[in-house]
Amino acid sequence: MKTKQKLITAVVGAVAVCIIGSSSIVITAEDEYKLVRQFGKVNHVIDEAGISFKIPFIQSADTLPRKILLFDLEPSDVITKDKKTMITDCYALWTIEDPLKFAQTLNSSVSNAEGRLNTAIYNATKNVISNMNQDEVITSRDGELQEAILKHIGTSLESYGIHLIEVETKRLDLPSDNKDSVYERMISERDNMAATYKAQGEAEAQVIRNSTDKEVELLLSDAEKNSEIIRAEGEAEYMKILAEAYSDDDRKEFYTFVRSLDALKASVTGEDKTIILDENSPITQIFYQ
Repeated sequence: MKTKQKLITAVVGAVAVCIIGSSSIVITAEDEYKLVRQFGKVNHVIDEAGISFKIPFIQSADTLPRKILLFDLEPSDVITKDKKTMITDCYALWTIEDPLKFAQTLNSSVSNAEGRLNTAIYNATKNVISNMNQDEVITSRDGELQEAILKHIGTSLESYGIHLIEVETKRLDLPSDNKDSVYERMISERDNMAATYKAQGEAEAQVIRNSTDKEVELLLSDAEKNSEIIRAEGEAEYMKILAEAYSDDDRKEFYTFVRSLDALKASVTGEDKTIILDENSPITQIFYQ
């Protein structure tokens, strides 16, 4: 009987030790935080993976994710600066940066954190887009809009222990009921802009053509003027040479002889080189001299 009682006592003691030991062990994974609470208040935070201990029955451990979390916002309507309605559908990437602040302000609730994220992102998106025209919103979808939203949110979420990594837009579209009319208006505006640019280009081209034509006329006029001056100078030089040639009898006779030979050479053309001259011809006279 005593042996049986000892066996029962040993088993009960072993079970109690196992229960106490298991309730005092805290196992922390790589992608999580452990919040050790004592009487409901956070006593300390375990942020390193491994095994640690707590006081059994007095302390408890809560788990928070230590990884990048995805929050997908519901699509919402926003109004642009030029009073156009657009639909935004975006998501956010975030992490718990300060688990103690997170526990104190949001009661360690991820859903509470997503509510704060939803409010902050929606308000920032609404304020940013309300200061932009619709065409500016459309052309800023490659990064500028997200940067402006993050800048507007700033550090407001840090007080909750949240680090907002990125806000990305999945869809930025027009309401389906007026999408066609908006597209037609945008096409018409682009056509008007294209026509304006074309008219400006043609006007500038005409100015360039007129300027070029004027420059060409001035160059031709200058060239004609210079050619007349050169021609007049050549004729003056020619007359000067003639005057010098005829001022001396010997030069005059030689010049007449050369000019007669030139005239004779110019008159002999074709295959027949025979020329018949009158004896009184000036050309014939050179042979009698």
